Amino acid sequence: MGEKQTIVLGGGCFWCTEAVYKEVKGVLDVESGYSNGQAQHPSYEQVCTGGTGHNEVVKLSYDPAQVSTRQLLEIFFVVHDPTTLNRQGSDSGTQYRSGIYYTTQEQKQAAEDIIREMTQDKVYDRPIVTEVKPKENYWKAEEYHQDFFEKNPDQGYCMAVAAPKVAKFRKTFVDLQRS
Repeated sequence: MGEKQTIVLGGGCFWCTEAVYKEVKGVLDVESGYSNGQAQHPSYEQVCTGGTGHNEVVKLSYDPAQVSTRQLLEIFFVVHDPTTLNRQGSDSGTQYRSGIYYTTQEQKQAAEDIIREMTQDKVYDRPIVTEVKPKENYWKAEEYHQDFFEKNPDQGYCMAVAAPKVAKFRKTFVDLQRS
């Protein structure tokens, strides 16, 4: 196993993003949380107001010998819309912004490279608005948010929003799925 790395990604509701990354080989741990806001120990209710500045995120611990930062970011850009400012589908507010919060300069470079390439290749009809910043002021979300999709697959939001994102991952990234 290689040197474990951590990266934090905001791609809308963390229930959806967490559900996808739990299925990725080489991802050692996925934790839902809040990042890059001002408040200390914010609650879900506080983050939902948009007043804390925090983003709903997942913190990924991964083995770069099994899955590269680039591959994690390729998944990220397929399973959410990086062109909508402070919104994913019907979820709106700064807590749903598209964000890559890096912990190494190599992660920052990988994020900047993939965004530049997708922009040059006109992958999207609109500009990519994903913010790329260092991980700051991260807090783990409440326990009931951890493994939410896994524990609540029949919940309405999970069936309508999270399940299609997981299905898209499974269809698009067959080679990156856990065995």
